[in-house]
Amino acid sequence: MRLLICITSILLSALWGCGDPVKPTPTSPNLVFKVKLDSTQVRLNNLGMPATLASGRAAQSPKFNSIAMHYIELAPTMFTQLGSGDAVYIGKENTLGGSNAIDFDSLKKVKDGEVFFSIPLSKVKAGDYEYLRVSLAYQNYDIKFKYVYAGLPPFYFTGTIASFVGFNTYIRSFQVKTQNLSINDDKKQGYWAFELPATPPYIPTANTQQGNAPATTVVNPIASTSPIPTGSCVVTAAFANKLTITGKETQDIVVTVSLSNNKSFEWQDTNPDGYFEPAAGEIVTDMGIRGMIPSYVK
Repeated sequence: MRLLICITSILLSALWGCGDPVKPTPTSPNLVFKVKLDSTQVRLNNLGMPATLASGRAAQSPKFNSIAMHYIELAPTMFTQLGSGDAVYIGKENTLGGSNAIDFDSLKKVKDGEVFFSIPLSKVKAGDYEYLRVSLAYQNYDIKFKYVYAGLPPFYFTGTIASFVGFNTYIRSFQVKTQNLSINDDKKQGYWAFELPATPPYIPTANTQQGNAPATTVVNPIASTSPIPTGSCVVTAAFANKLTITGKETQDIVVTVSLSNNKSFEWQDTNPDGYFEPAAGEIVTDMGIRGMIPSYVK
């Protein structure tokens, strides 16, 4: 019996150690950013005002597969100029195409509801922040389109758009859905590629079309006091309640960045029926996100 007690004591000592029990190392709380896509959120124009479709245009709310951000900034007031707030995230850039550009391969592509960036709160400047700025870089989504074949009644299919909305993006190659495109060059804001699915006998193999939208909506309700450069995609919005960072937080702060994709894919509806018909020469006119609502939970 004494031998059993001794063996048990030795095993317990090995498991627990001779001193106090080892305590887990405390982890630093983080500022976490999650993305949300909402097709019911109000549709805004560049100045943050409710927007309706212009004459001759049609639009739809796409189904997102992924989205990527390139820049996140906390701005104290409406007078804080772009870059003068706390830029908590700036993505990788390069000059491989000749000009400064977002490095597409380095972008983190996330789905609706996923975390796209996290930073220890100890690295965020303490203060009060009324506005959030997020630069969008890439969108991948499905849309419905119309196709007319050999005089038959119209067919309706689903295709995939790869949409580049950053100020300038260096793209080595990318996959739209199943098709891979090699670019090895810079592409300015508004470049897109559209993959039509293989739907025999009408479209015998999957193929892609490419283009460039003449405009991209970038919502900034404080443009009069804090403008953004033309051609950038820095979406701006106010927190309903200002975000206060004290530097003494003990728990994560989770910011949900709700983006409006309410009729965010827009085209020139030359056949005025409300259906996107690329084979009829209908042109993409806008791919910009239609507003942002940031909220947080401490």
